[in-house]
Amino acid sequence: MSQGLHLSQRLSQQMVLSPQLQQSLALLQAPVLELKAMVEQELQQNPVLEEMAAIEAETETRETRGDDDAPSADPAEPPPDVQFDPATERNSTEPVDKFDEVMQTLLRMDEEWRDHFAQTNTINRVSEEDEERRQHMFDSLTGHTSLQEHLLDQVRNSEVTEAQMPVAEMIIGNIDDRGYLTSKPEELTFSTGVATEQIVEVLKLIQSFDPPGVGARDLRECLMLQLERAGRTESIEYKMLRDHMDALGKRRFPEIARHLDITAADAQEAAGLIAQLDPRPGSAFTDDSNQYVVPEITVERDGSDFVITSNSEFLPHLRISNTYKDLLSQAETSSEVREYIRDKIKAGKFLIKSLHQRQSTILNIANEIVKRQRDFFDKGVDHLRPMTMAQIAEVVHVHETTVSRAVSGKYMRTPQGIFEMKYFFTTGVATSSGENMSNTSVKNILADLITNEDKGSPLSDEELVARLKGQGIMIARRTVAKYRAELGVLPSHLRRSY
Repeated sequence: MSQGLHLSQRLSQQMVLSPQLQQSLALLQAPVLELKAMVEQELQQNPVLEEMAAIEAETETRETRGDDDAPSADPAEPPPDVQFDPATERNSTEPVDKFDEVMQTLLRMDEEWRDHFAQTNTINRVSEEDEERRQHMFDSLTGHTSLQEHLLDQVRNSEVTEAQMPVAEMIIGNIDDRGYLTSKPEELTFSTGVATEQIVEVLKLIQSFDPPGVGARDLRECLMLQLERAGRTESIEYKMLRDHMDALGKRRFPEIARHLDITAADAQEAAGLIAQLDPRPGSAFTDDSNQYVVPEITVERDGSDFVITSNSEFLPHLRISNTYKDLLSQAETSSEVREYIRDKIKAGKFLIKSLHQRQSTILNIANEIVKRQRDFFDKGVDHLRPMTMAQIAEVVHVHETTVSRAVSGKYMRTPQGIFEMKYFFTTGVATSSGENMSNTSVKNILADLITNEDKGSPLSDEELVARLKGQGIMIARRTVAKYRAELGVLPSHLRRSY
């Protein structure tokens, strides 16, 4: 066999998404608040785009949407009323310095337009009273204090010696956001050379800080520290944590009761008190900002029917600026500037079209959801019907993946509450009548059965299967176990009350 380099050809097919298609898919998948940020970023990058008031947007709906029955025009070409000599453009002999001068003029016009728009845009106008109220709100906001900062403040106000201060800072640096020490004292000794006894001494001091339970090395120590702080070291709860943690985790209350010489009911009551302790003492200092949901679709009852509307309140209304259209009509505009403006106009029109197509797609999907889930909107969650994305895609005439992107992270305000649009897509469970019932409805029925069961003799999975069968719902035991786990419900032997 000979060794060496060989040149060969191979044909292959590969699907590549164009940048415009990628942008269109990103707009479709983005929730409304994220979409607003994306559009505002595009407004800053594309000077030919301008935002207009909602009233103006109504008058330009046909122009921005590009209706199918209207004659199509190349977005790269100037509008029909623009007149210029093609020969002048092709044979332009303007020097490069002239091009730089025109570009500077172009940028200056863009800045002047933005200043003018900021002064005349009625959407952004606010009264002095509103501005004062807004500023007062910002001034009233308090900064977030982390758990580590909170502990360091207590160290500085404690009786920690100068020699112990670096050790305390090292220990606090190894406490995670839950409030637990992530490294053992022996590990800290190995990495720093500080004696283990000294580390343990400073750790006990930090464990006396607020919040109670901070600096614990495991859950057992965390809960015991909280009981010690409350002066309950002689309580049944403290003894259960100290001596019977494994049995407590498995809810073996009769076994615990025998060792502590109490009744099983007392052991279960003590476990309930332990459950009221905080297993994550540092969570109060976690910056867990509220996540606000803005519904994309609103469904309102109108007599015996429903009205479905799309929420476009948070979306800027865009159009192509006439300033740049006029610049194309000027004979002194160089070919380079014309090409630049054409490219920006083309990108701007594609963005506007993609936004309208996004709103139209989501609204069409919402209309079909309401049509198929009429019983849900009339009667509630128990009447949710099985529905797949493929069924909606077939009616809306889009691909199934498009439906998945369109409903991802989108919410719908309904008479029954606010639901994620994905909530309405569920698989079915067969019933004795031959119809299918949504698995969400089955979970609700299962939850009701468990809620109303005898706490002293809870229903096993086999008994739950029999109860569901009595209601005409044919379901296997393993499916009941799966739904029960998804509902966060323990098995029957762990749900028993003594």
